[in-house]
Amino acid sequence: MKEVNQEYIEELYERNVDRIYKICFIFFKGNKSDIEDAIQSIFIKVIEKQVTFENLDHEKAWFITVTNNYCKNKVKHWWNKTQELSFDLKEDIKNDETIGKVLSLPDKYKIPIYMHYYEGYSCVEIAKILNTKENTVYSYLNRGRKILKEIIEEENYE
Repeated sequence: MKEVNQEYIEELYERNVDRIYKICFIFFKGNKSDIEDAIQSIFIKVIEKQVTFENLDHEKAWFITVTNNYCKNKVKHWWNKTQELSFDLKEDIKNDETIGKVLSLPDKYKIPIYMHYYEGYSCVEIAKILNTKENTVYSYLNRGRKILKEIIEEENYE
């Protein structure tokens, strides 16, 4: 194994940790220990596989894809389905009223909505990253927005 460039890893970490945190937050419903484990595992993977990136867009897409896949696999595990979850949110997420509403969406809508509205990806880019059809992404965004609208209207009605 080649020597690890500490400075490079620290730069990768600084550029991507908040993005990874937010994606993990959505999957793990704010469970701080699961989020921290995921972040650690993802960066260990970067170090062990000595991942290099073509450019910053490739880096961003790689981290979103790997984080998405890691979280999906962890959430599928039976133990995670039976655990009670505690919430300990980062400050920027605590102050984002919308994130709680996004968390209440069915799983298939969370990541496309996050990627589109929080990260600024187009539907074409999201489809490539999630390895799905572009029309599927459009459908998920449309349905997710409708559900969010219903949630907001319900809150305003009460």
